Amino acid sequence: MSGPAAGANPTVHYSLFSRVLAVVWIVVAVLLLADLFLRGQGPEIRLYGAVLVASVALVYLVWLRPRIVVTERGLRVINPLRETFVPWAAVRWVDVVDVLRVHTTDGVVRSWPLRETKRARVRDNLRREGGFMDGPDEEDPREMRPMDRAALQLRQDAERHKARPLAGPIRDIDEAGPAALGAEDRPQTMVSVEVVVIAGAVAVLVAAALLLA
Repeated sequence: MSGPAAGANPTVHYSLFSRVLAVVWIVVAVLLLADLFLRGQGPEIRLYGAVLVASVALVYLVWLRPRIVVTERGLRVINPLRETFVPWAAVRWVDVVDVLRVHTTDGVVRSWPLRETKRARVRDNLRREGGFMDGPDEEDPREMRPMDRAALQLRQDAERHKARPLAGPIRDIDEAGPAALGAEDRPQTMVSVEVVVIAGAVAVLVAAALLLA
């Protein structure tokens, strides 16, 4: 699934199914929390509440947060724990096997949330990857599988941005994400501060609930 075009509102590729599941669970968790505090009794309320809050944080990190963002400077490949910034100059190819992959000058960056869900297609992709099948014929983008269409769009984005590269170092976090700061022409990976803050807050909350239960 993709969002708006790159520019002021960058294109965002994500798993629509995962996001729907995440929203459904968050709604359920909020209702359970409300019922727990309205009707629950005893010290176990804190522990159950902490577990529900922890589940919402986990769902956010695993299902809501992961995505690929197209920026003027390169690709932000955001996975549950880590974020990799790939400058356009480092993008060599984008394809799909079981997940969408960005081939770079330093290796392959895998997008955890963008997955091919059709098993037969995954098997064909693996055979093709191993050299046991010929490459696919050129397809009409309107008839492509969603992940193949996303890979095609990212390849086209890379060609377009390479033709008109932006000069100068990246100094603004809003321009291409935190992993891009200081990056030049090679991919750069970091554990997001957001992940550290959320994981730390949840750990403190659960620990406090266990001590008070």
